[in-house]
Order: sequence, then C-alpha cells, then structure tokens
Amino acid sequence: MQEVLKFLTDNPTFYIATSSADGPRVRPFGFVMEDNGKLYFTTSNQKDVFKQLQADPRFEISTTSADGGKWIRIRGKVVFDTRKEIAEKAFAAAEFFTPMYQSPDNPILEFFYIAEGEATFYSFTDAPKTVKF
Repeated sequence: MQEVLKFLTDNPTFYIATSSADGPRVRPFGFVMEDNGKLYFTTSNQKDVFKQLQADPRFEISTTSADGGKWIRIRGKVVFDTRKEIAEKAFAAAEFFTPMYQSPDNPILEFFYIAEGEATFYSFTDAPKTVKF
C-alpha cells in the first residue's frame, strides 16, 4: 500500500471514475493520505461524485507518471469515514483545506477510504504488478 501512496503523491493529479445513471464519470482529485493502513480521499457532499459513490461505492483511480512511462489503476469500494480525527489529520497535512473548507468541522466535508483495494502498476517496459490492500 505504501507503494500505491507514493505513486499517487509523486503524481498528485489523479482521476477518479464513478458510475451514474447517465454513464461513467471521471474527474481529477489531488488529495490522498494514509491512516492506519488505509488510503483516504476527500470530497464535498454537495458534489455529484459524492452522490455517485453513495449509490455505487465501486470506483477506479488512474494516473500516469510525469514522464508518461508508468501508470497505475486502482479499484475498490468506498467507505465513508466521518470521524473528526480524520478531518483534523487532513487539515494538518494539506494547507489547501483551510481556504476551501475553513475547518475540520465543516459539514460538507466528506472523507472516504478504499476497501477491497487493488492497484496495478503498469509500464512500457515491465510486466504489470498488482498489489491488494
């Protein structure tokens, strides 16, 4: 899982794909952190992505390395986590949370982690490598 976290933090714009009644949806994300062996992400409960993940918790993430020679695909199920300590840890880890959400108590802020996670690392030169977490 640490290898997955490193790839996402080294390539900080990654794309999360969800499904909706209208079909697949993809959007950029840029925050990930680890807590107790789980990868956490955040969104607002005012966004469609939140509603889509509530309706169908399955999703995929993908991003490429800066040189484009390596990429990752991650899939799993979302588990929402409303514990205040997760929000506090995120605010301590990422300065951009304060201007966006003001405080860890903001009621629109939602955190989720990956359950049943599976990441596959790809490159043009090496065989794919899959990690479950």
